[in-house]
Amino acid sequence: MSVVADAVVAGKFLDPQALGHLRAAIRQPAYPVQASRIGVVHFGPGAFHRAHQAWCFDDILARDFDWAVSAVSLKTSAVHDALEPQHGLYCVAVQDEPRQLRVIGALRELIVAPQDPARVLSRLTSKHTRLVTLTVTEAGYCLGADGRLDLNHPDIRRDLAQPDAPTSAVGYLVEALRRRRAESIKPFTTISCDSLPDNGRRLMRAAVDLAMAQRQHDLARWIVGEAAFPCSAVDCIVPPTDDALRQQVAQTLGCRDRWPVQRESYAQWVIEDRFCNRVPDWASVGVTVTRDVAAVDRMKVRVLYAAQTAIAYLGLACGHATVADAMADAPLAALVERLLRRDVLPVLNVPRELGADAYVTATLKRLRNPAIRHDLNDLARDGSLHVSTRLIATLADRLAQGEAVDRLCLPIAAWLDYLRREARDGRAIVDPLTESLTESARNCVGNAASDLPEFLALDAIFPLWLSSNPRFVEPLTRAYDRIASVGEPNAAKVHAALAGMA
Repeated sequence: MSVVADAVVAGKFLDPQALGHLRAAIRQPAYPVQASRIGVVHFGPGAFHRAHQAWCFDDILARDFDWAVSAVSLKTSAVHDALEPQHGLYCVAVQDEPRQLRVIGALRELIVAPQDPARVLSRLTSKHTRLVTLTVTEAGYCLGADGRLDLNHPDIRRDLAQPDAPTSAVGYLVEALRRRRAESIKPFTTISCDSLPDNGRRLMRAAVDLAMAQRQHDLARWIVGEAAFPCSAVDCIVPPTDDALRQQVAQTLGCRDRWPVQRESYAQWVIEDRFCNRVPDWASVGVTVTRDVAAVDRMKVRVLYAAQTAIAYLGLACGHATVADAMADAPLAALVERLLRRDVLPVLNVPRELGADAYVTATLKRLRNPAIRHDLNDLARDGSLHVSTRLIATLADRLAQGEAVDRLCLPIAAWLDYLRREARDGRAIVDPLTESLTESARNCVGNAASDLPEFLALDAIFPLWLSSNPRFVEPLTRAYDRIASVGEPNAAKVHAALAGMA
């Protein structure tokens, strides 16, 4: 039996003593972990944080020891219970070619807030804490339908009743900022890393709303004037941890990790240039600082998400099952690349520092990754939302500039034919507009003259200015007739049908 197998069978777990016995190919912290100092408090140390932001802080610590992380769980003790015996160490498996394994040492402290709220507040009030980051999901912000703090949320009601013993993330932020102000300590910069629009400003408004509701008007003004809540955007595919990953990590590592995580090699973190305290050297670890974070969301929607939508419908028409399968289809992959570079990029309008052309290159590489499974049937759901935001928005810009939209009409036509086939075969259409789409699709027979009026009458998707524009309707008609003529999914027939249009 090998040394690796011996260790695994013996049930040894990852800890600081194990680091000296790992294979040279396994990347370890490039700094003495015990010498690092906590400068970051992070709320919500789930898999995404550990695979993404903590990875960045681990890189930063190799250059500057002041940015270790205190990881705070607001609800459950699961992460604490798994990683505390490992002194915060855990593995990240990079599921790409070549596959890599890395041990992260950035989490120097793990706290379960309901069990030790005083410790959380002490860490937040420390003058060494200059940065607070959050991945608590949209629900963790306790916002109402209007985007403002929901004062009737159970956690917020408790924070109003006992401001010095907070429950919510917003409650902890406000109480910590109150204490820092009282002790003449500069505020920390707070960075939301959750995927909600205008995340930094929403979080700041929530903090101000809570301070005002607590009748701390001076504190509210101080937060607005002195604290910083930059918007940010993050992107990295982090599949859930499963037994196969645990086994893969154990065999490679030579010991067990109670909670490894996995990710793709690509990662993006963009932060608004708005800070109130010392921050790390973001650029040294590939984090982009910009004044226009909204442009990142626009780029993601119109490049990555648009490509996924195009691949979903055209890929299903070809008979493929996953994104990687579809991107291994050379003619289809070439069509997607032309759509992004020739149709999307010219009207994208994002700042130069975001590197739109490089982003397209990275996106195409990500989509080809066979280690990350994206099921096309899953991506095909909710098409009315996706086509409108990901494709029609770009199409509208091109029409406004007098440009052709033939290529952009191909995935839209493929979506409409997908709806026709789903209704014909009796499968449920999963979409916010299920009833109207199903009714229209059931009346379709497979030719544009009969079918397109059914769909184009749906003004929630195709507003009148678009459905009555011949510069859109004519190429959509040609695309639909060609795709519908294929009949059952068949890659060769789709390639032939689209020849000259792609």
